[in-house]
Amino acid sequence: MVRKRVLSGVQPTGALHLGNWLGAIRNWVELQKNHETFVCVVDLHALTVPNDPKILSENTISTAALYIACGMNPKECSIFVQSQISAHSELCWLLNCVTPLNWMERMIQFKEKSIKQGDNVSIGLLDYPVLMSADILLYDADLVPVGEDQKQHLELARDIAQNRINSRFGTKKNPILKVPQSLILKEGAKIMSLTEGNSKMSKSDPNENSRITLLDSPDLIAKKIKRAKTDAEVGLEFDNPNRPEANNLLTLYSILSGLGREVVAKECATMGWGEFKPLLAEATIAALTPIQSRYNGLMNERDELNNILKIGRDQAEEVADATLKRLQNAMGLLSRS
Repeated sequence: MVRKRVLSGVQPTGALHLGNWLGAIRNWVELQKNHETFVCVVDLHALTVPNDPKILSENTISTAALYIACGMNPKECSIFVQSQISAHSELCWLLNCVTPLNWMERMIQFKEKSIKQGDNVSIGLLDYPVLMSADILLYDADLVPVGEDQKQHLELARDIAQNRINSRFGTKKNPILKVPQSLILKEGAKIMSLTEGNSKMSKSDPNENSRITLLDSPDLIAKKIKRAKTDAEVGLEFDNPNRPEANNLLTLYSILSGLGREVVAKECATMGWGEFKPLLAEATIAALTPIQSRYNGLMNERDELNNILKIGRDQAEEVADATLKRLQNAMGLLSRS
């Protein structure tokens, strides 16, 4: 039986946090068991904001190591760095040439981020959804795990594939690009900030207390949880719209402790914050300790890590180059041969 193919990745813009792990990577680990899985470190996307080249390079290798430390198995999936496969940039240009400008201007994240960057906003920031489309479409992905905030980008990839490429250069029987489906993962898919329960946990938040990174020390984890925003009520509960922080912290505890929502809801129904926060800190530290141990081992064995990335790159490049060549031929570009 042919396994369905899955493609995903995150940017190496700072240390990965609980939201990245619980909302994305943890699900990839499960998907790799029954799906042909490609995961990349999307370093080209990181160039849309100012960065230090040395830090970007180190964050890229660190992110790859964290993928593996969190359970991505190089024997079951392909792990690679986006910029090391030139087909990503080449396909992006081909898609640029058929994608209307007004499709880009209506993208929500561009509107939000361009306001922050002001006059320094780059063409790359406007265009990165097309690069994201290229990332997805290169690998003939059947499924793309996405959160609610990324659904618009996947719809763009689908629109480009179907309405700008297949309908123009292919046929119903022989489409040029596979049109992917979204895979919405519900539980823990949206981990919120520790300082604002209505905002998603984010690497770009200037307040470092808003997130727990996968590499935070036990002492720092305990401090961040102790400072986490709460409310004045006694007893924790899920899904009360007036208590977003309670829902978020209780969700974290239910996942990190492994107890699940039903058990945790009963355990914490009459519990005060002073009693609950140490439990959450203990569960968080226990969950992250093995990840940190595996990560440190990998970072101390750079040759092994680089070899894993080379194998993943070779596997991914074979698929990507075939897709790129297919579209180049369809669009009338001369073959190298």
